[in-house]
Amino acid sequence: MTYKESIDFLFEKFGFFQKQGKKAYKGSLENAFLLDNYLKFPHKNFKTIHVAGTNGKGSVSHFLSAVLQKANYKVGLYTSPHLKDFRERIKINGNFIPKKEVINFVSKNKEIILKIKPSFFEITVFMAFEYFSREKVDFAIIEVGLGGRLDTTNIISPILSIITNISLDHTNILGNSLEKIAYEKAGIIKNNPIIIGETQNEIKEIFIKKAKEKKADIFFADEIYNAHYSLFYEEKQSFNFYKNENIFYENLRTDLKAFYQKKNLITSLASLDILKKFCKITRKNIYNGISNVVETTGFLGRWQIIGNNPLIICDTAHNLSGIKEVLKQIENTAYKNLHFIFGVLKDKNIDEILNILPKNAYYYFTKAKISRALDEKILQKKAENFNLNGKTFNKVTEALKNAKKISDENDLIFIGGSTFIVAEIV
Repeated sequence: MTYKESIDFLFEKFGFFQKQGKKAYKGSLENAFLLDNYLKFPHKNFKTIHVAGTNGKGSVSHFLSAVLQKANYKVGLYTSPHLKDFRERIKINGNFIPKKEVINFVSKNKEIILKIKPSFFEITVFMAFEYFSREKVDFAIIEVGLGGRLDTTNIISPILSIITNISLDHTNILGNSLEKIAYEKAGIIKNNPIIIGETQNEIKEIFIKKAKEKKADIFFADEIYNAHYSLFYEEKQSFNFYKNENIFYENLRTDLKAFYQKKNLITSLASLDILKKFCKITRKNIYNGISNVVETTGFLGRWQIIGNNPLIICDTAHNLSGIKEVLKQIENTAYKNLHFIFGVLKDKNIDEILNILPKNAYYYFTKAKISRALDEKILQKKAENFNLNGKTFNKVTEALKNAKKISDENDLIFIGGSTFIVAEIV
């Protein structure tokens, strides 16, 4: 098989959640256990860190990977979805899995794959596990795909579990309340330390109860650290982090530019406190890793500047709580006129999102090239009910081309609403 044949086999034959939505979700660990047994439990050959949460899990995963890499560890990183290249999902020390590894995995396991018919996600998880095992990584940071309790990744026995936060997303699968979603994500808690990134009083007891049941030590990151913005210097923002009211990390800089990263940094620092019990991590490693996440890991799509004069920024925020954070960032950005390139998926709470979007922007309604994307003309009609005005474009690239054409050098062009919108322009 060639690489293209291998990838086509995966995308065309098996349930791909990013394109098919709920019908691609298995909601069972049966296939995971079958594949795990068949491949002889590859995830048991390295230490794992399990990361779940509605928002921020990608950022936290990359923060931790960057720090561990700076501490000279060999670090596997499994995340989803990818933006441009399938191989983004599986990295070691910031480098994509080689094409030959993808070919070999698919070729070697084609028979069992066709027999049990796992989902696309299930296959890619085990591709990562086997690759990390063969390459003898020291640590692998494993990001949950959806939920937690029934996610394929939940067969691992991590040294640390992390739940960043809980908000309403994928409600057609995980449940239509914070309590139901928290229950699903709490399913990753095992007999190991668990970090909860953000304290949410209405669901705090769900995590505490599960931790007691599993005899796990539980820590709420925002009860350990708090932070104050320090400055923005040389394309990096800086924070002072406090522990017990005493400054603990002064002027900790990061190349991830959005202010919402403060929450993810608090979660990451609390997690690193636990990880220090398993390996040697110095303060210098932490400063160097946090400061150079993009360079070290290749992280994309989080308040990413892709052009200047006019300023062009994209962000993968795709649910109500995530988009609220992005809008705060836009409010604190200097610009003359706001051009908003916007597209969403059909299964999102579209009216709630439209209700919070800025009225002073000019909108370029568009859609990503996937079947789950909402038609741009339907989106425009819905947006008009919220006094949001603009034109429609059937290609994201055409929307951006048009925005560039009519914008002034002091304007802001923002691109977002969906990971798949961003994927077409980064």
